[in-house]
Amino acid sequence: MSERNLKHHGGQHIVSSFDDDLIAVQAKLSEMGGLTEDMLVNALEAIKNRDPQLAQDVVAKDKRLDRLEMEVEELATRIIALRQPMAQDLRLVISALKMASTLERIGDLAKNVARRAVALASVRPTHLSNSIVRMGNQTLGQLTEVLDAFTSRETPLAVAVWRRDIELDEMYNSIFREVVTYMMEDPRMIGLGSQFLFIAKNLERMGDHTTHIAEMVYYIVEGEPLGDDRPKGEPIGLDGL
Repeated sequence: MSERNLKHHGGQHIVSSFDDDLIAVQAKLSEMGGLTEDMLVNALEAIKNRDPQLAQDVVAKDKRLDRLEMEVEELATRIIALRQPMAQDLRLVISALKMASTLERIGDLAKNVARRAVALASVRPTHLSNSIVRMGNQTLGQLTEVLDAFTSRETPLAVAVWRRDIELDEMYNSIFREVVTYMMEDPRMIGLGSQFLFIAKNLERMGDHTTHIAEMVYYIVEGEPLGDDRPKGEPIGLDGL
């Protein structure tokens, strides 16, 4: 039992303290979400503007995201152990653990994109950057919407994001074909093209994680899985050539 509860044995105080813990979990998740968005925004800006310093700033922020994930895990574990939450509160706490891990993975992918941006800063500009930035903005938009859905508990918004993941799959396939075409026509493009392919794949994976968050939002509110009938694309790879 927390120090606050030891001082106040009344039921109202215990309920209030429990609510405070739930609010704290959601606040930390919101902070993680905001930090993840910032990392992706800046990684895309680093690509667009050939800014290696901005890319390095993104890499540095990943440590803060890791710390937040640990804080969410510790708080959620304490709530389960001491509060024994039920129904929607329990679903929230369980989903918080999964969501923190998912946001940390998205942050890792944004960090990977930023590291590629450092490599791209020293090469000549190419219109392939525009394709990557467009896909990145699509990914960012879906991440922002699903975080809004979590905050507002709007399941229709979460479901809409969940269904739109196929758009990112199609954008990835388009970029893949475009890059491979350039690489086949000009072998000097192989090194640069490889960087773009890695970035596009990281963005596509971010989209997958975003749909996972959408599923968690639905589970928190509705108390049941969203389902497995999501429209899915088939991202191609080198083995698909």
